[in-house]
This record gives sequence, structure tokens and C-alpha cells, in this order.
Amino acid sequence: MIQNIIRHSIRSFKRQRAYVIINILGLSIGIACSLLIAVYVINEAGFDKYNVKKDRIYRAILDGKIGGQEVITTSSPPVMGPTMLKEFPEIEDFLRMTGSGPTVIEYNNLTFTEEHLIQADSSFFNFFSIPVLKGDMENLLNAPRKAVLSKSTAIKIFGDENPIDKTIKIGTDSIRYAVTGVMGDIPGNTHFEANIITSFMTNRNSKNPTWMSNNLSTYFLLKPNTSPESVDNKFPGLLVKYVGPELQQYLGVSMEDFEKQGNRYRFFLQSLSDFHLDTSVQQEFKAASDPKYLIIFASIAVLIVVIAAINFMNLSTAQASKRAKEVGIKKIGGSTRGMLITQFLSESIILAFIALMFAIIIIKASLPYFNNLLNSDLVLNLFSPWFTIPLLLLFSVFVGLLAGSYPAFFLSSFSPYEVLKGNVKNSMKNGRLRRVLVVFQFAVSILLIIGMIIMYSQINYMLNKDVGFNKEQLLVINRAGALGTRMKAFKNTVKEIPGVINISSSTAIPGRTNNVNGYRIEGKNDESLILTTAWVDYDFLDTYGMSLVSGRFFDESYTSDQNACLVNEAAIKNFGITDVVNTRFFQPGDSGKNDYYQILGVVKNFNFASLRNPIEPYILKFQNDGMLFGYITVKISALNYTSTISQIEKVWREFMANDPLQYYFLDEDFEQMYSQEKQNAQMAVIFSILAVFIAALGLFGLTSFTVEQRTKEIGVRKAMGSSVAGIYFQMSKEVILLVSLSALISWPLIYYIAGKWLENFYYRIDLGMFSFIAGLSIALGIALLTISFKVLQAARVNPAQSLKYE
Repeated sequence: MIQNIIRHSIRSFKRQRAYVIINILGLSIGIACSLLIAVYVINEAGFDKYNVKKDRIYRAILDGKIGGQEVITTSSPPVMGPTMLKEFPEIEDFLRMTGSGPTVIEYNNLTFTEEHLIQADSSFFNFFSIPVLKGDMENLLNAPRKAVLSKSTAIKIFGDENPIDKTIKIGTDSIRYAVTGVMGDIPGNTHFEANIITSFMTNRNSKNPTWMSNNLSTYFLLKPNTSPESVDNKFPGLLVKYVGPELQQYLGVSMEDFEKQGNRYRFFLQSLSDFHLDTSVQQEFKAASDPKYLIIFASIAVLIVVIAAINFMNLSTAQASKRAKEVGIKKIGGSTRGMLITQFLSESIILAFIALMFAIIIIKASLPYFNNLLNSDLVLNLFSPWFTIPLLLLFSVFVGLLAGSYPAFFLSSFSPYEVLKGNVKNSMKNGRLRRVLVVFQFAVSILLIIGMIIMYSQINYMLNKDVGFNKEQLLVINRAGALGTRMKAFKNTVKEIPGVINISSSTAIPGRTNNVNGYRIEGKNDESLILTTAWVDYDFLDTYGMSLVSGRFFDESYTSDQNACLVNEAAIKNFGITDVVNTRFFQPGDSGKNDYYQILGVVKNFNFASLRNPIEPYILKFQNDGMLFGYITVKISALNYTSTISQIEKVWREFMANDPLQYYFLDEDFEQMYSQEKQNAQMAVIFSILAVFIAALGLFGLTSFTVEQRTKEIGVRKAMGSSVAGIYFQMSKEVILLVSLSALISWPLIYYIAGKWLENFYYRIDLGMFSFIAGLSIALGIALLTISFKVLQAARVNPAQSLKYE
């Protein structure tokens, strides 16, 4: 029976070669899009293979609120892990991890810059089953200044040499590190990136006993059959015991009074399986994927497959008259309707299977492009896990049944009596369902087009909005701390270079904040405040082109300015400060006494973080000569800037002979904050184009059917004197109506979806009519272009020939 079905299908395909090719093309693109999106969604959701203990691995999350400002972050104190292991019987092990940022590695007088270096406890390989290719598992990170390299990093540094027991210089540390192991490369869908792991006990902060010093991520491995709630329930007592005394010491309030003021300081455990998709938590390592995008793209994948299936239906019914005689003869010969349905469904499943094979080829060919676009390493592995191929085969059967169900039942319903009388066309004139399907296709296409336009409009708005400072032509030098006590001399030398307009040093810059501190206002001792903090030098304001609303900036003429501060407008508004001149912030100092900071001036609000968030209170304090860390920002002229950069590099080499200069441009770095939105917008463009293309194929099928049914009408109109343009207008009216109806359906849907998406951004565009009209215009233009070939071809036929056809 199967052989007969295949034989009949091949004969049918040969008779309808063009129709088969178009169907396979539409289904191939639809299946390829859906599979590609599936690979992307699975990758972003973080289903990585290094989660063998995922049900027992948790991370400590700080949930805090101080002075009306809330924070949910992965930051925790170094002392938490050892203390909880000692006092909580539910804990089997702990792991502390923190990133180090771009770091210079030196070996045999050759230097390399490593972007992904982390410090971790020796328990790292007990938490994550990353394969250790070389080295002793028990002694990898169990002592200071030990390092484990990824396989690719080991090859980059050592080539064919065995790296074990070799020593490398890491950063500015004068003592070299011993390479104790080589591990497999960490996959891109893991929640952290690491090419080099050094022992955490090297970090001078590893023995910091302060509970309110939250500066790293702490993971816990719970004992089998332990619920995380049992640990969460013990956190309040732990914090009262250890954080309570520190609150009293630093802020002068008890834990009870602190909470009565509306503040909050809590910890809870988060499961490893939730790391990848929880955007509410500020991540130390890789930012979490927004589940909204995954839902959107998963929905797009389903819709594209449905559009491709609708194509199949429309193209099949458009060819129905050519198969009517076959149906009539088979019915007279004894074939039942069930046998015909089986044949037609088998044909569609075979076509779907062929389309699946082409789809896999398309994905394999296009994956390098998508990986480059998304800065990812997506892989379609057909043999891992084992059920991939069976799942793909089932998917092709599902697509075949979805696409072939309506044509199979439609074609098998023909009456042999009507067919042999030549009246089959009369039984096919009701094309209501086909029109509904085309409306659905173009409603989806218009929705995608408008969504794409809105996404690009929002991105363009964020990139061009006035952020309160001039971010162009600012060259930022990383690792300014490497200069040590020579930082001031370096700045003075660079300032003399022609083309350098200004230069400044600071501990933080817009887009890269690293300190959030607690303060109180003199006279309001019972109120704790949180401000993002940066220590800056005298030239910071001019270098960044920021403006003062009132007061003045730090002035070298006044030594007292070194103990003063400036705040932004958000701090003045949020904290209800009315008398700026007589307001002082204070916080506990190292000597046990309070350090006071008189407000010198108010800086106009500037966006120091993403435009997704409102501007929070910010404080600028003076960077004295002893603060040897942070960034150096150079404002350079647009004229001959390459020569200026070369001279800056030359000066750097004079100061740091064996340490390469690491720099970037601030405007480009700012754009990176919106990299996810840009990538998603680019994906939306690609899938919108493909969805519209598939929908156009469906419209082509409907046009073929319509022209075939109206051949006599076209001949009569031509004989009565109608022009080609007149016939084109008559034939295109229905298409214009269908596409317009599609727009009316899609507009309220995309208005709601886009509105929800824009809620992610505090600063956002308004949803004007332009995007909606543009979406309709583009879809209408494509639709009219699609039908033009068939309609104009029919309109140019000699009317005598058209009437003879009927």
C-alpha cells in the first residue's frame, strides 16, 4: 500500500511540477524559520549541558530597599558562604565567584588581553561539571595564585606546549600564577563566561568579615531532598545575628527600626534553572534573557509555519480543477473518499518531509550568519539528544497534516457526476475560506512589519536621545589603576598632545557604574539613602560636557572641595532637598567618625545607565591621589583622531612598557547596552521578510485560482472594450480589500503588543499612526506586486482565446 501511495504521489508531482516546487519552497522556508527560532529560544533559555546537579544548585539573591530605592541583585558578602556552611545543616557546599573584567595576561614576554576572567572557590568543579582535560581535580584552585585555562585559551597562550605548572602574569599582580589545569570551553548558553578561572582565595576580599559588603555571587549546593524554603526561612535570623550589629554601627539604627522606616534587607535562594530568564535580578555576569522576547519569537515560529501551511492549502485548491478529472475517474473506478483523503494527505506529508530536508540545509548554511548577527554559537545537532531526528520527523508529519488536511477533504468531496459534466468549476466558486486564510496571512505579516518598524524607532530614539552629556569623541582607557601613582603624570602628558581637548579620571563613567553606597543627610539621621557614587577629578565635568543647574564644580583653588560633593537633580527631587547650600551628606568613616560632604552644586540629570530605567540619585565625590583605580577619559578632536590615538598609545607605552593599552569609545559602548534590542530587531526584519514572502506565495496561489475562474469574464470585458488597466483594477479590488481587512485586524493586536514591549523602557517613543500606515502600505505594495504578473498576463490574452478556454 505504501509503495502504491508513493508511486501515485510521484506521478502527481510530475504532472504539477511548478506547483510542487512552490509548495516545497514555502514549506522549506517556514520549517527552517521555525527550527532556527527553536534553536535560538532553547539556547537563550539556558538549557546547557553543565547542569548535572541543577536541582540542588541555588544562588543567593539580595532583595533590598533603602531610602525608597529598591535593588534585587546577585551580590552577596564573601563571609556568607563559609558562615552558612557552618551553621546550616542543609548546605552541602558553597561557591563564591566574581568577575575581573578585561585583564592582561603575560607569558614569555608576550601579552594577551582576556575579557572573561573570573575568580572562584576550589568547589567550582563540584558545582559545574565542566570537563577537566588536564590537571589534578583535587588541586586546581585550592591555593592562592592558581589558574585553570579553557582549552582554546591554553592553545592561544601556550600553543603546543603543555601548560601545566607553567607560570603566567595576570594583571598587575607582581607574583605569577601557576597553571594547574585545562578545562573544556564553556558553552555560550551558560550564565557566565570564563576563559580563565583563578583561585578566589587570591582575592584580598576573600576574608572580608563585613556582611554589608556585597560584591560577589554566592552559590549553594543543597543536600539531597532539601527544600530551598527551609533555607530561606532561616535567612531572617541569620541577618539579625550578623547584619543587625553592622546596621547599628554604620547607620545608627537597629534592624527593627531599619525595617520600620520602610526599608528592607533580605536574602533568598534562586534555583539554577531560573538564572537565565529572570530579568528582575541584576546579574554580575551575563544579563538574563528577557522571556518576553522568547515568547514573541516562539509565537512567530508558530505563525510562520501556519502561514506556510496556508500557502499549501491555497496553492492546492488553486490547482484543484486540474485534478478534478483524476478524482472523478478514481471514484467511478471504486475509490472511496477515505482512500482519496489518504492519498492527498500522504502527498502533503511527503512534500513536508522533502521540505524538512531542504530546511535543514538552509539552517546549516545560514547558522554562521545568525551566529555572527547574534554574537552567539547556535548549533543544530541532529544526533544529540537522541530524540532530535524522531522529533523532526514527527514535526514534518504534523506540518504535512496541517497543510494537507483542507485540500484533502476539499478535493475528495468532488462529485464524479459534476466532474465528468465539466461543472467542477461551479462547485469551486465559493472561495470564502481561501480569502479568510489570505487575510490571516497578511494580518500576521502586517503585524510583523509594524512591530519591526516600532522596534527600530525605539532603538533609534535611545541612540539619539540627549543623555545629558556629550558621548561623542570620548576615548575611555580601561584599567587606569595599572598606572598607579603615575596616573596624574600620565594625564598631564596626554593633555599636551595636539588633538586632545581634555582628559579626566574617575572611578566610574556613564554606562559603567560600580559603586552604590548608603548615606544620610545631616539633620535627618533616621533616614537612610542610596546613591550611585563616582569619585571624579577636577576636569570630569568639562570632559563630559555636563551642565550645572546650580552651584559650582570642584575647584583646585579650594582644598575643602576634596571633602565636598555634587549631586544630580534626581537626588534633589527624590530626597526633598530644598536648601542645597546648607545640606550635607554623611556616612560612617574608617576612623569610626562620620565623614561629611557639603553639596557644592547640582548637576543636570544625565543618563548614567540604560534608558530602560529612570535616572536615579547620583553623587560625585572628589577622587584624591590615593584612589588608583577606575577609568581615564580623553576628549579628542574629530580632526586627525587616528594620529591622536597613536600618540596616546605611544605615551602609554612610555609609562607601561609591557602592558597594552585597552580603550574603547563611549558612544559605541553606550550602544552595546541595547545590543539585545538591536539583535532582536534584526531578527524581526529577517523573519518579517520571510513571512511576507511566504504570504505572497499564498496570494499568488489565490490569484492563480481567481484568474482561472474568471478567464471568461476577462475575455468578455476585453471584447467589450475594457483596457488592461481597467481589468487590472477590477481584479485587484479584492486584494486591496483583503489586505486592508488584514490591517484592521492586526492594528489593535500590534498596538497592544508594542505597548507592552515599550513598557520595558522608561524613556520611549509614542505609538503614532506612521508605523501603522507604513505597515499597511508595505503589505499592500507587496500584494499588488505579487498579483500583477498573473493578472496582467491574463489581461493581455486575446479575448477570442479566453472565450475559447471557457
